[in-house]
Amino acid sequence: MAKKKPRLGFDQRGGVLAVSRAMRESYAYASMPATAKVLMDLLQMQWRNDRPVAYGVREAAQKIGCTANTATKAFKILSERGFIVCDAESLFNSKTGSKSREWRLTWMPFEYRDPIHNWEKWQPEN
Repeated sequence: MAKKKPRLGFDQRGGVLAVSRAMRESYAYASMPATAKVLMDLLQMQWRNDRPVAYGVREAAQKIGCTANTATKAFKILSERGFIVCDAESLFNSKTGSKSREWRLTWMPFEYRDPIHNWEKWQPEN
């Protein structure tokens, strides 16, 4: 009788974030500030294939441990470099409630379509 193969030591409690090595080694990623890199991981933790990621500036600032202004800059950097695309704008309404911006992560599949990898086209301004 054959022995069972040992299971890989991935965390069984909360899953695993798989990230493209090519993306992490790209200049677009490597030259970003740390807050933008942390924000990418936070967005990916909320990612689902069938819907955009709803994530706001205040929530990001609280999770990263920075000011709202710094979190706004991190969102702007990710958007300019093509890592995220705004799918729906935020909305504040005192009667019906507020809604965060919704983001599409370009390095992840969306609605069962392949990733669009806009970050690969980014070039630094000289």
